[in-house]
Amino acid sequence: MTRTAAQPRTGRVRLFMLLGPAFVAAIAYVDPGNVAANLTAGARFGYMLVWVLVAANAMAVLVQYLSAKLGVVTGQSLPEVLGERLPRPARLAYWAQAEVVAAATDLAEVIGGAIALNLLFGVPLVLGGVITGVVSLLVLAVQQKRGQRAFEGVVTSMLAVLTVGFCAGLFFSPPDPAAMLAGLVPRLQGADSVLLAASMLGATVMPHAIYLHSSLARDHLHAPSTSVPRILRATRIDVVLALILAGSVNIAMLLLAAANLAGREGTDTIEGAHAAIAGTLGPVVGVLFAVGLLASGLASTSVGAYAGAEIMSGLLKVRVSLLTRRLVTLLPAILLLMTGISPTWLLVVSQVVLSFGIPFAMIPLVRLTRDRELLGEHRNALTTQVVAWVVAGVIVALNVTLLWLTFTG
Repeated sequence: MTRTAAQPRTGRVRLFMLLGPAFVAAIAYVDPGNVAANLTAGARFGYMLVWVLVAANAMAVLVQYLSAKLGVVTGQSLPEVLGERLPRPARLAYWAQAEVVAAATDLAEVIGGAIALNLLFGVPLVLGGVITGVVSLLVLAVQQKRGQRAFEGVVTSMLAVLTVGFCAGLFFSPPDPAAMLAGLVPRLQGADSVLLAASMLGATVMPHAIYLHSSLARDHLHAPSTSVPRILRATRIDVVLALILAGSVNIAMLLLAAANLAGREGTDTIEGAHAAIAGTLGPVVGVLFAVGLLASGLASTSVGAYAGAEIMSGLLKVRVSLLTRRLVTLLPAILLLMTGISPTWLLVVSQVVLSFGIPFAMIPLVRLTRDRELLGEHRNALTTQVVAWVVAGVIVALNVTLLWLTFTG
């Protein structure tokens, strides 16, 4: 009796121990770029674009699961698989675009941390960017010295902090339930809403999140002592839980803006939105929001540097320390902050650059996860493959739309 009763508990404990990689990858969905887009959507269009975030999150679940599955079944990350299959010229070109994407990712995340420090302590943006980089170095040092599990714990803790910071305002000013439900009905209103919806949906899946998740799953979940079907079951649970959390945070930000910022002037920047939130809901909520933004910037820039190191290792077969990667990608962000260009505008530019990298990550992922030779019996079923191609097509098309609308005004 005792042994039989203990077996389910032991099974649950082992299943719990397999969770984690998706929560690290989920940081990409609540980075400062997402904060800016969600607040703008709520402030300008109220509850109308809630459906966009719900659809975006559903697509993200599938994409991140496919990335993790590739790592679990093959024991290789997406960059490693591509590194073996691409000829040298193509591999170098692929790595070059991935590096540009990594730099753009880091730009948005360092800027977010710098803005948060400015809001909390009045720290100048350039110094705030340096501090953000230094703290992220400490976070990466945890991975270097204590291993991936400790790194996952630190990043997941930051995810918890930003969840509280971004969601706290809803307890002081709950959203309108009827308007929130109405926001689940797909609709748009004018060219501006189309542009914003395209940026929200098109930026759903970040290239570095795809590359990194396959690597995290490979290291955390590829265990010979555990059957692949069991690991894939844990992977599905991991992805669903992590992205429900990230999606809820994104929706909470939009609802907070819709309930408190709609129609107000000056809320088209993170600084303006913060001032409006603090003025409407009080300084405590304003501080919690800024703390959430700081946690978002610190966690996402650490994860971005980790992704960059994995990309270089997989494609070039060159292993560079995470700390070196952190320093290399930090420099362009600091230099751009020194120019005095609007941080919000830099965030927009970074999202446009990221849009270029989406097809290079999405299309190979969908093709490889259907490959019988590579994944065997665990390759995508026909239905999954059809849905995956539809999702990939929608995301790529929206990113192209975003780029076109951005450059044409």
